[in-house]
Amino acid sequence: MKTLPTLYEWAGDMPTFEQLFSQFYHHVLQDEELGPLFRNMAPEHVMHVAHFVAEVFGGSKLYTTEDGGSHAKMIGQHMGKMLTEAQRQRWMLLLLRIADEIGLKNDPEFRSALVGYLEWGTRLAVINSHLPTNPMAHDAPMPRWGWGETGGPYLPGDE
Repeated sequence: MKTLPTLYEWAGDMPTFEQLFSQFYHHVLQDEELGPLFRNMAPEHVMHVAHFVAEVFGGSKLYTTEDGGSHAKMIGQHMGKMLTEAQRQRWMLLLLRIADEIGLKNDPEFRSALVGYLEWGTRLAVINSHLPTNPMAHDAPMPRWGWGETGGPYLPGDE
């Protein structure tokens, strides 16, 4: 029986994720709508996001081991940002455009999984950006994304 590669393996490797997010945030900083949100981001932000998404997609646990991150910490980064749906959509549009520009795999199955994760994650970011406290338990596991699973309907507090 053939073993399916993880989304991380299918996408490439860590340099693929680093290139994706490095080029993406370069464009974000120049974007009229998103630039102000990220103008003061920490220099390590780009690598943290690359490591986070790579780990979620089945790659090395660089975000949780080397970056000292957790799912709760990532959720906490969005607290109080008061993100809008327009900003979320712009974020998605730019990231998918950069994915095309760098030649990220474009087969329908991979892109469906990628878009599914980005939709899920960005919608959670918007929800959590309007909350006064982090709903995520500090020891909550990192999300794992695969080739098409869903976690069922969204229920507040289930992040």
